[in-house]
Amino acid sequence: MLVLVAPGQGAQTPGFLTPWLDLPGAVDRLAAWSDAIGLDLVHYGTKADADQIRDTAVAQPLLVAAGLLSADALGATPDAVAGHSVGEITAAVFAGVLDETSALRLVRKRGLAMAEAAAVTQTGMSAVLGGDPEQVVAHLEGLGLTPANVNGAGQIVAAGTAEQLAALAENKPEKARVIPLKVAGAFHTRHMAPAVAALEEAAASLAPAAPSVAYVSNKDGQVVTDGAEVVARLAGQVANPVRWDLCMETFQQRGATALVEVCPGGTLTGLAKRALPGVKTLALKTPDDLEAARTLVAEHAEHSA
Repeated sequence: MLVLVAPGQGAQTPGFLTPWLDLPGAVDRLAAWSDAIGLDLVHYGTKADADQIRDTAVAQPLLVAAGLLSADALGATPDAVAGHSVGEITAAVFAGVLDETSALRLVRKRGLAMAEAAAVTQTGMSAVLGGDPEQVVAHLEGLGLTPANVNGAGQIVAAGTAEQLAALAENKPEKARVIPLKVAGAFHTRHMAPAVAALEEAAASLAPAAPSVAYVSNKDGQVVTDGAEVVARLAGQVANPVRWDLCMETFQQRGATALVEVCPGGTLTGLAKRALPGVKTLALKTPDDLEAARTLVAEHAEHSA
């Protein structure tokens, strides 16, 4: 089983789109998407600095655009798809639930709504690495923090106010490290509740199709077969935890043999290497990775046949 996955916010780095512009038609596609959403994707993906692309309203459309470009260049038909946080919108296109332009318009509204919600209170996120997962969750909740991303492979991301995160830095869970993340708010927590209504309104105008491949939701790791349900989950997930650990359990249960992470890949393949032994993984970081990815896909197809 070939799984195609899309990363979430934080995976972007300055200039990461630059090498992809050399692909046939890439500049034209990015220009059309930029016009559709009122954001210059080429500029932000090639010339903007780290602070500019950390802006939630910029980062999210940029990530979806990069994922779509790289997946199209790969040209593979996966057996299952999933995305981490905003990557779920990218995955919805992979599954045929949304068309590219609708997805870009939705993610633009998502980014703006989440940026607005994040501006209300000074909040953030920190990665907690190691420790017993149950003890880590209990420790976070005791500090008033939310385990916003339960990523598996010994990684949980805590989210909350600046004061709560400062308390975590001083009082770490047993046998765990804490690393502050460069994000603009406490995503996937109650702090993002105002963004849910905006996304529900935006989703009401969409005409989603049923997924053409297995769409694994990061709400609970379940395979969702109804397009309207996929879109409803896309709206609600901004204020609910990401359960990537359960997504990986589903990949394993369904017999995953290969996993490819679209641009800017690396984060999800890193988790898979630790949590899914025996599953071949590959991250698309630049077009130079496409040949190896195509070889992996071809080997997978031959093995499946």
